[in-house]
Amino acid sequence: MWCGLGKSSATVAAVCFVTVSTLMPDAAFAVRNYTPKQFRTVLQGLGYKVNVSNAPLTDAETKAAIKAFQRGYKLKPADGVGGPKTEDFAANIVEILQANLNLVLKLKSPLPRNQYYGSQTEAAVKEYQKKNQLQETGIADLALRQKLDQEAENLITNPASAPTKKPSTKPKASPTSTASPEATSTPTESPTASPEDTSTPTATPTPTSTSKPRTKPTTKPRT
Repeated sequence: MWCGLGKSSATVAAVCFVTVSTLMPDAAFAVRNYTPKQFRTVLQGLGYKVNVSNAPLTDAETKAAIKAFQRGYKLKPADGVGGPKTEDFAANIVEILQANLNLVLKLKSPLPRNQYYGSQTEAAVKEYQKKNQLQETGIADLALRQKLDQEAENLITNPASAPTKKPSTKPKASPTSTASPEATSTPTESPTASPEDTSTPTATPTPTSTSKPRTKPTTKPRT
């Protein structure tokens, strides 16, 4: 299922989620062509154990990785063959990943939303891992994609979710009743930044669901 990636409506992205229970109709897939090396790179980038080479996708390790991918997303038949349906599904996941990285990281050089898991995408994943104090592998496994999806969803549905506190200022007490209180500067709050990316990424199709992380932002006024 392609959930409107590239459309300008945030509403579409906010409600368009795919779970493992959703089966993908054959008609929903466009033909996408990967070389064996490119497809192995995608599988490896998404967290599947496979060595990258341009050999045919017929060795036992690659077939096992493809079959695990197909079973995880209920693609049928789960035969370990990288056919058009399997490759298109993987391409969609990569494009969603790239869009979500653009949104969450606010990259100076946004990732191109394409089907390839190239060096730029890998570098952005490492940046996200560093930001979240995770091991910087450059691999966007299922747990990372779910976390990233949730952050992207929060930014789309509620970009100004961070609460702000209005500080109260009290004049310093004067030693005599006739003295005027000392003037204090009025602190101003920094405005909440809106996401710069105008794309509407959607959640990565995932075989499992995760709980939403709870964030408790704090605002410290400058005096």
